[in-house]
Amino acid sequence: MRPRTRELVELDRRHVWHPFTQMQGWMKDEEVVVIEEGGGFWLQDTEGRRYLDGISSLWCNVHGHRVEAIDRAVREQLDRVAHSTLLGLANVPSIELAARLAAIAPQGLTRVFYSDAGATAVEAALKIAFQCQAQRGERQRTRFAALGAAYHGDTVGGVSLGGIEVMHGVFDPLRFETVRLPSPNCYRCPLELERASCSMDCADEAERILADNAATLAGLVIEPLVQGAAGIIVHPAGYLARVRAACDRLGLLLVADEVAVGLGRTGSLFACSQEQVTPDLLCLAKGLSGGYLPLAATLATEEVFEAFLGPHDEYRAFFHGHTFTGNPLGCAAALASLDLLEDELPRLRDKISLLGTLLDERVAGLRHVGDVRQRGMMVGIELVQERETKKPYPTAWRMAHRVILEARSRGVIIRPLGDVVVLMPALGMAEEELDLLVHATARAIHTVTEG
Repeated sequence: MRPRTRELVELDRRHVWHPFTQMQGWMKDEEVVVIEEGGGFWLQDTEGRRYLDGISSLWCNVHGHRVEAIDRAVREQLDRVAHSTLLGLANVPSIELAARLAAIAPQGLTRVFYSDAGATAVEAALKIAFQCQAQRGERQRTRFAALGAAYHGDTVGGVSLGGIEVMHGVFDPLRFETVRLPSPNCYRCPLELERASCSMDCADEAERILADNAATLAGLVIEPLVQGAAGIIVHPAGYLARVRAACDRLGLLLVADEVAVGLGRTGSLFACSQEQVTPDLLCLAKGLSGGYLPLAATLATEEVFEAFLGPHDEYRAFFHGHTFTGNPLGCAAALASLDLLEDELPRLRDKISLLGTLLDERVAGLRHVGDVRQRGMMVGIELVQERETKKPYPTAWRMAHRVILEARSRGVIIRPLGDVVVLMPALGMAEEELDLLVHATARAIHTVTEG
C-alpha cells in the first residue's frame, strides 16, 4: 500500500461514518478502496487500480464519469452563479429544467418542486399529498399505503413507508402507521402462489386492502415496475395499471417514486409510461443530474397544485423547502444530461437485450443462482443454498458480500442487497463493458458458491 493510501485509509477509519455499513468490521477487517479518479465507466483508486463501475455509483450515473457535455454545462454555470435561493427569487436553470421536465413527463404532470435527494423528493410528495387532501376537505385522509419490502429513502417519512425490517424496524417508535400491501414478488410470493398459475392475486389483494382502508388513506406510494432496495423485485406486467385504477376509484393520490427506476433505467424515460400511467405525484433524483450533483424533483399535476392556491391569510401555501432547492449547478447538469439521454434512449433496447442474453448464458444456469431478475438496466441475481427449495444462505455467511469482494478483485464494482447481487450498469455503457461486467460477476459467483 502506498504511503498516501495508508494515510487516507487511517483518516477514513478514524473520522468517516459510512452509510449502511457495520463500522466495526470496516475499521478492522475491510479492505478500504479509496477512489481518486474516474473516466468513462471506470473508476481508479489511489493505488492506480481501475474498476468497472457496475452499479452506476449507486444507481445515479447515467452517461459515465467526466462526460464532456455535462462538465462543460457545469463550468459555464459556474461562470454565472453557483447558487441562488428559490425563496422569493427564481433562477434561469431551474426554470428551464422545470419546463423541460413538464414537457417530457407523463402527460398532466405540469408542476415541479425541487429538493436535493430521493428521500427529500418523497418526503415532499408525502406532505403535498397530505396537505392536498386536507385542503380539498378530506381531513380524515391522514395515512398512506405502501408495498411490503418498500424502500423510499431514509427520512422519517420514507422510513415510515419502508417495509424492510433490517433497515426500518429499529425506528418503529418514530414511524407513522402505514397500510401495507403484499409485495408483488413472483419468486418469493407473500401469498405463497406460483406466477404461472395465479391471476395476479397480489393485485387483487392490494385492491381489497386499499378499499378497506380508503376512507383514511391520502395516497399510495409505489416504486413503479421494480422495487430496487427490496432486491430488484420486478413486478408482473399490468400491476401498476391495476393499482392506478384502484386509486382513481377510491380517491387516493398515487405517488410514483421513480428515484431509482426513472430516466431510462427501466428502458423508457419514465417507468410509469410503460403502463400508460400518469401518477398524481412523481419523484425523481439519482440520475436526474446525470449522477453529478445532488438534485431531486417532485412533479405534480395541475389538480394537485391548485389545492394550494388561495388568499395569503388562508395559509394554503406549501410550507416546505431546502436551502439548495433548485440549485443552478445541479439544474444545469440535468439539462445537459437530458440532452444526452434523448440520444441514448434509441440505442438502449439493444443493450437491454444483450444484457439479458449474457445473463441467460453465463449466470442463470449457475447451481446456486435461484433467480435472475432484469428490467431494463436493473439486474438482481438471488443466491440460494439450494436451488430446488429456494433455501437461502445463513445470514452470517454474507454470500453476496463475498461475491462482490471477489468481483472487485477482478476489477469490477458491484453491490449486494442481502443475498441478491445487484448489477446496475450506466445506460451508456458499451457492449464490451457489459460483457466484462456479466463475465466477472458469473466467475465471482461460481468461485464463492462452489468454494
